[in-house]
Amino acid sequence: MTIKRSLLVLLLLPFSIAYSQKDSHKIFTKEDTSRVNLLLSLSKSKFSEAPDSAIQIATQAKELAAAVNYREGLANALKNIGIGYYYQGKDVEALDYWKQSLEVFKSIKDEVGTSNILNNIGAIYFNQKDLTNALTYYLQSLQLAEKTKDKLRISSALNNIGGVYFEKPATHDKALTYFLKSLPISEELKDNESIGTTAANLGEIYYVRNQDSLALFYFNKAVKAFNDSENSPYAYNNLGKVYDRQRKFNLAIYYHRKALEIARKLNGTLDIVQSLMGLAKTNMSMKNWSAALVHLKEAEKIAFKHQYSGELKNVYESFASVYNQTSDYKNAYVYQYKYAAIKDTLYNIETDRKLGSLQFDFEIQKKQSEVDLLTKDNQLQEENIKRQKFAKNAFLIGLCLILIIAIITYRNYLRKVKTNKLLDKQKDEIEGLLLNILPAEVAKELQATGEAEPRHFNEVSVLFSDFKGFTAHAEKMSPQELVKELNNCFVAFDEIVGKYDLEKIKTIGDAYMCAGGIPVEKEGHVANIVKAGIEMQEWIQQNNEQRQKRGLPGWDLRIGIHVGPLVAGVVGKKKYAYDIWGSTVNIASRLESNGEPGRINISSAIYNQIKLDYSCTHRGKIYAKNVGDIDMYFID
Repeated sequence: MTIKRSLLVLLLLPFSIAYSQKDSHKIFTKEDTSRVNLLLSLSKSKFSEAPDSAIQIATQAKELAAAVNYREGLANALKNIGIGYYYQGKDVEALDYWKQSLEVFKSIKDEVGTSNILNNIGAIYFNQKDLTNALTYYLQSLQLAEKTKDKLRISSALNNIGGVYFEKPATHDKALTYFLKSLPISEELKDNESIGTTAANLGEIYYVRNQDSLALFYFNKAVKAFNDSENSPYAYNNLGKVYDRQRKFNLAIYYHRKALEIARKLNGTLDIVQSLMGLAKTNMSMKNWSAALVHLKEAEKIAFKHQYSGELKNVYESFASVYNQTSDYKNAYVYQYKYAAIKDTLYNIETDRKLGSLQFDFEIQKKQSEVDLLTKDNQLQEENIKRQKFAKNAFLIGLCLILIIAIITYRNYLRKVKTNKLLDKQKDEIEGLLLNILPAEVAKELQATGEAEPRHFNEVSVLFSDFKGFTAHAEKMSPQELVKELNNCFVAFDEIVGKYDLEKIKTIGDAYMCAGGIPVEKEGHVANIVKAGIEMQEWIQQNNEQRQKRGLPGWDLRIGIHVGPLVAGVVGKKKYAYDIWGSTVNIASRLESNGEPGRINISSAIYNQIKLDYSCTHRGKIYAKNVGDIDMYFID
């Protein structure tokens, strides 16, 4: 079975079952084993088409195997039940039965079966994005597979370990190492599914690294191995993606159409949407806007029907881009709005997934608790029977009951400790989110008292910046390009502000405001805010040089800085915001608007504190309401 993700993951289905000499204390006959194995084979045949029936039949095999003490049959029956639940998407139940199967395989020292089930347990944790546990089980599976020289399971474990490492860019080199180890083993076994999966995963890595020749080599290998089976559209679409980047549009169109043909034949709706998106993207690259719209409309219809949120996001973004290019700004706005809305939806889905992972952990603990309680109930029943039969041992039975109660109490205590740790972790995550919005001191006050009192500060330095001609830039750029460029600038400004221990206040359109000396009064904030302003202008200058190399116009930044008294505090009730008010803020804004691109315009209050460290040029006065005339200086 393969699982469609950014990479393909291999799940090991049951291997052929035969009579084994590993079972100890046998009371079963050849007829018993044949009946169990027949039931197991029948359940295996119903995994994909009728998982409910597969579970029922495997349960019958489990009960029969347990009755005749056929341990190997019991292990495989538990495994089949788990696979049935896995096909239903019930990871908790699948994991429960696979762990029971694992214990039986271990008890009969069946290392091949143990390796198999360890790999499948790893797949559960991989689905839950618990990469640590997934890697642990995959590595254990690999160790046993290498010990037993089971090449199929060695190849599968290597491929799945590579999939874990591919999840993070920092470990792509490790992922590449494991995929390259897996491929020759798959080829030796002539296992086309394993060859295709590993080759496709290798192609993905090389595509991300912009090594197109290697990406094409491995995607073509995957196409050949899959031989127009259910995973073929995945490989064909990746070939189209590479050729689109190389601007070999005829080849890109050919492979996306090939993927679409197979996907429609096999009724793979997700593959159909991805193939249509590939065709739309290539036509967009060719500036063939009408053809692109045809493919996008068909992709939108299918993706909306099946609620493929991730694909809908890509569809809406492409629609907005096409309509923008064709000057259909009304439709461009409509789809840009849809794109923004579904991005928020996907963010919520990701949040729900994280909560779902916590729920998954909770369900596993709950299952274990049920097993523990069932075990304790059985022990109590046995003790009651012994007490009735052997009244003279009442004292010993009472002692045993006290011991059992103590164990249960201790285990409950351990569970409470674990729950408290989970709650502490969630509390830390919430506090982390709050610190991204408010200064640490204000956040602490808000958590402690439920409100944050506004404060007056005698001396706070304020920096204002904005881009000259921003409206003209906005008219020449798509919404996506505009927001991306602004984000690049403001992320750089955030890093500079953090470097000099300043406080970012807010952004308004293309304006950026920060302050020094709040929320805690500190020395040296004037010097720090001037240094920050200089570094912002230097960063803009370097960024403009890069833009000019690409034939793009530069952005001109004006900066104004003033220091003086003001009031700071938290405003809002639903979405907190830390803000500042007073004439100092207004004067800093006036200084910025009366400045020049590429320069830093400062007040006399700033000049008097930095004149010994910087060369400055007096440039006249400006009038500030309720303050009067203020001298202005450029920092040279």
